[in-house]
Amino acid sequence: MNGDTFYDWFCGVLPKLKENAVIVMDNASYHSVKQHPIPTIAWRKDKIIEWLTSKGCHVNTSLVKHLLWEKVQEIRHHHDKYIIDEEALKSNEIVLRLPPYHCELNAIEMAWSVVKNHVKMNNTTFKINDVKQLLMDGVRNVTPDMWANFVSHAMKEENKLCTIDNNTDELLDQQDTSHIMQITGDTSSSDDSD
Repeated sequence: MNGDTFYDWFCGVLPKLKENAVIVMDNASYHSVKQHPIPTIAWRKDKIIEWLTSKGCHVNTSLVKHLLWEKVQEIRHHHDKYIIDEEALKSNEIVLRLPPYHCELNAIEMAWSVVKNHVKMNNTTFKINDVKQLLMDGVRNVTPDMWANFVSHAMKEENKLCTIDNNTDELLDQQDTSHIMQITGDTSSSDDSD
């Protein structure tokens, strides 16, 4: 699979969706092709300057690369767009991207597991046409009730993560932070070093 193949398939699916559908997408590289490249810290300084200038930023070319990178960080959210997301917006659909490394939030992973298991348990010939048929049969094995259960399970996992996040926030808010020293302003003076 690559970005172009996925894009073609995705554009074929969009007209079949109900209006205002939410499309859940994981972070596979072919799902995440950028509409326009965004600079990374690995970019050469002149290329970062060129990108910033193309976005209407006035750039002091004598700035060190790190400071130019900070400018990129300030405006990147205006330009950091995925081809798929923009295509979905044209059809009044929304792409919801799952956080990386959280396959438990993706119901399709559970459905895919049923399909792969069917192929694994029934593949005796290892011929491509037979495997293709087993794949189709495996997809048919995922019933609407199974799908509803997979979605329900993913939602429960999301709720667990939200609870953990909220509990963590509460615990951190209760912590005594008086022992944490904040350093602000000019720290080069040694007058107050004690």
